[in-house]
Amino acid sequence: MAAALRRAFESRLRLWAARAAARGEARAQALDRQPCRGYKMTPSDDELYQRTRMNTLERDSQNVMFIDGYSKHGFSINGNRVFGPCAVIPQAVLQWDVGSYKDISEDSLALFYILEPNIEILVLGMGDRIQRLDPKLLMFMKSKGIAVEIQDTPNACATFNFLTSEKRCTAAALIPPLYLSTELM
Repeated sequence: MAAALRRAFESRLRLWAARAAARGEARAQALDRQPCRGYKMTPSDDELYQRTRMNTLERDSQNVMFIDGYSKHGFSINGNRVFGPCAVIPQAVLQWDVGSYKDISEDSLALFYILEPNIEILVLGMGDRIQRLDPKLLMFMKSKGIAVEIQDTPNACATFNFLTSEKRCTAAALIPPLYLSTELM
């Protein structure tokens, strides 16, 4: 029995080695041809040694809102401090009259669907962690043509800044996280 298993193993090993040799021969022939991009992309020699450059985010306009920091008391937006929950729309910052995620309703989100030009994406920062909203509320916002992104507040701030830097028509509704220190992050 052991001898039969050994022969089967050696037979499969020889078959595997023959296939590997055939693949190696095909690869050697492929290197002589021009690079071909297929499903599995590999960098060509010139791509391996190029340096990646990154420029810092520069604000093109003074009217664009960026969230600079946040604390358990509020936010720093374009260098101005805002205390408590706030609504950040393309050219303004407003106090948002909610105490927690439980207070979010159609009425509290009315500001975002009456704006002109229409908001594409509303980023909701729910505080310390992501909270579930009523699915009817999300369907209502979808019917108004607004995509809603629900995140914890730190991630919502980063998402809002990213979408704004891409020049998307974005708004944010933010509730300060409670677990942070009093200093702005």
